[in-house]
Amino acid sequence: MASLLSHPPVLRLIQFPPPPSKGGITVTTEDLECLDNGQFLNDVIIDFYLKYLLLERAPQDVAHRSHVFSSFFYKQLTRRDNASEDSTSISAQQRRHQRVKTWTRHVDIFKKDFLFVPVNQEAHWYLVVICFPGLEEPQCEEWRSPASQRGTGGEKPGKAQAEEEASGSEKLNGVTDVPPGPTNTDNQDKLTLTVSESVVHGDSVLQPPPGPPDCTEKTCHRENVCKRPCILIMDSLKFSLHERVFKLLREYLQSEWEVRRGSVREFSSEQMRGSHCKVPLQDNSSDCGLYLLQYVESFLQDPVVHFELPLRLEHWFPRQQVRRKRDEIRDLVLNLYRHQRGTVGSIGNMGNVGS
Repeated sequence: MASLLSHPPVLRLIQFPPPPSKGGITVTTEDLECLDNGQFLNDVIIDFYLKYLLLERAPQDVAHRSHVFSSFFYKQLTRRDNASEDSTSISAQQRRHQRVKTWTRHVDIFKKDFLFVPVNQEAHWYLVVICFPGLEEPQCEEWRSPASQRGTGGEKPGKAQAEEEASGSEKLNGVTDVPPGPTNTDNQDKLTLTVSESVVHGDSVLQPPPGPPDCTEKTCHRENVCKRPCILIMDSLKFSLHERVFKLLREYLQSEWEVRRGSVREFSSEQMRGSHCKVPLQDNSSDCGLYLLQYVESFLQDPVVHFELPLRLEHWFPRQQVRRKRDEIRDLVLNLYRHQRGTVGSIGNMGNVGS
């Protein structure tokens, strides 16, 4: 009984973005604890930092072209039917779409270049990026880096998405979707880890050793680049297949197109290719959420412009950059708290959390 009484109460720290903006994510002292070394990031920290990246860190033109789904989106899309759902008159694909159709009520995802979908399965976080969902076939064009043409100042465009999501998406703020637990590398998506993507997708197996990326806005030196509709998986565990993820998201896009555009369009595996990116990998069992966040941050700050699959991003960022992220996110939350509340004095030893 004494141990229960001595446990510190859960206190609300920040809401981001703060009022009067809609769709704010509430971060509590309990959420902050998952930033301790060895802990798994919960959905609140994932959603908070993704929203912060889009609103505050992403270049304006990239933010305009991007949409970030809540970590609850894929969970809601793929959950089991409940008793109130009509399982006789409409297909499973239609039922899945109905669960999330309001999430895009105020955004046309087919006008976006990049859709970021955080996924948590079996206590493991990974990232899905849907690229150019509005395109029906690859497009090659002359490459001119827009970096020097970017504007500065003005309101961050990501704030518009925060308003959109507020009225359309269900929120799970303050609740951990998946309890921390050991990551099982043998059971990711219940699919084999031994099949080479080069065999699955017909890519050449004779590839040069990995070097620095040459397909992003800051690294591409090609005269022409190719953008293609595709679904990319960035998973910090060793290679695994996610064919069901590809299938369910293609079906979602098809239903979304039919509802929003009023016409039929096929999102086949040939038209909307699925590919596993070659990305930096985690070296422990607890940092998968940090890698997900770093994938999004690196993509938003230096987006891919040439889509020759699979993307070779093994040296996208150094491992040390991920190791610093727990402290960086904790400091960010506490700095926002100081700004929103004026002081952290009332939280006692909050400044020592995770030390």
